[in-house]
Amino acid sequence: MVKELEARGAKPGRVGVMGPLGFEGHGILSKALGPIAGLGRDYVRLRKVKSAEELDWFRIGAWMSDCGMAALRDHARPGITERQLANEIERAYVGEGGSTVIHFIGSTPMANPSVPAPVQFASARKIAKGDVVFSEISANFFEHSGQVLRSYIVGEEPNPLYRDLHAAADVCYDAVLKVLRAGAKAGDVLEATRCVEDAGFLTVDDVLHGYGGGYFPPVIGSTTRANPFNPDEEFVAGQLVVVQPNVVTRDHKAGVQTGEMVLITETGVERMHQLEQGFGRAG
Repeated sequence: MVKELEARGAKPGRVGVMGPLGFEGHGILSKALGPIAGLGRDYVRLRKVKSAEELDWFRIGAWMSDCGMAALRDHARPGITERQLANEIERAYVGEGGSTVIHFIGSTPMANPSVPAPVQFASARKIAKGDVVFSEISANFFEHSGQVLRSYIVGEEPNPLYRDLHAAADVCYDAVLKVLRAGAKAGDVLEATRCVEDAGFLTVDDVLHGYGGGYFPPVIGSTTRANPFNPDEEFVAGQLVVVQPNVVTRDHKAGVQTGEMVLITETGVERMHQLEQGFGRAG
């Protein structure tokens, strides 16, 4: 790379890097060409607002992500393993030209829960009647992906604990969406998450993060799980974010997932996904 840059007439102090650069690579470049400028923040700023054409492509990724979640919903029956569910998820969009970004899956019995959130590696555990199954899925269409999170009950109605957990997640989701619009501040979103703690629960992951070509700021947790972010950062029209209340019990044994990628507009938000919302029934 140093030889290539020198051949192109690169001068000391005029080389910038976008994206991660390893320790050794940085040492080689800076020794040959002086201080290296980091352009990552500039890239994020440029990627924050999506064009109309980009949004059309992201809608395809959102649809493919919905197809994957619908496959999990339809195939989560007693006897199937989490790994087999992962296979069914991929079959829903790979044949349409999609590829996998993530499909995190979690399952646990409602009556004796021990898994509060989806895990990154599917297990050989078999789904059973009375389980709650939750997932976070992002399917990609030529680098344009959606992100959808849902929870489903297998063969029974939700018990009181899980009804309360999902009700708190729904209240939080609605409260955050009520805040979001062009000009709203990130700090307002944090305040909107306070309802989770008021209901006696916690969150286990970010409640909101920027999306669409990367994992962009602001990345907002909740009042008891704060992330470092600028509370005065304003949302802008054309920005994609994922709103994902991941509500868990204080002992971190039970939890639910809900939410999806939405588009910020001048007056509020626009859904990018089409999958039905709410606490679903599997199978």
